[in-house]
Amino acid sequence: MNIGQDMIDATTDVFSTMLMMDLVVGDPVEGKGGEILSNITSMLGLGGDIRGMLAVHCPAKVAMAITGGFLGMDVDELDEDVKDAIGEIANMVAGNLKVAFAGYDLKIELAIPTSIVGESYRVGGMLGARRVAVPFNMEDGQFLVELKYIVNS
Repeated sequence: MNIGQDMIDATTDVFSTMLMMDLVVGDPVEGKGGEILSNITSMLGLGGDIRGMLAVHCPAKVAMAITGGFLGMDVDELDEDVKDAIGEIANMVAGNLKVAFAGYDLKIELAIPTSIVGESYRVGGMLGARRVAVPFNMEDGQFLVELKYIVNS
């Protein structure tokens, strides 16, 4: 299993097909690290053979640019459209990961995305989980896709 590469493939596929955006991919970081400033995080739970959480962390400017690309209009505030769009990005990336994990004979179920907006927050939990974070750069800045997971045996 190469979770970092699977995350890269899942994310770049979503951005190239749904938003017609090319991303510059940073190196996957396992364990702690790979932190970025974030004003919005959309996350969804994973269950089944892998339990965990996939999160997309974005600064406001990046989240608004992604939403604008998604909706084909200018976006200038972190509103419901932005929360929905970043949640849908997280959902599509997780859907692509579900397909990748099926190739490892792992079946996963996806929960509904939840979005958090704010100036200062930390997402925690999942004691003993592995963590892989991949930074992605686009014209408006950098965002991070993070997976915390435990493979059920």
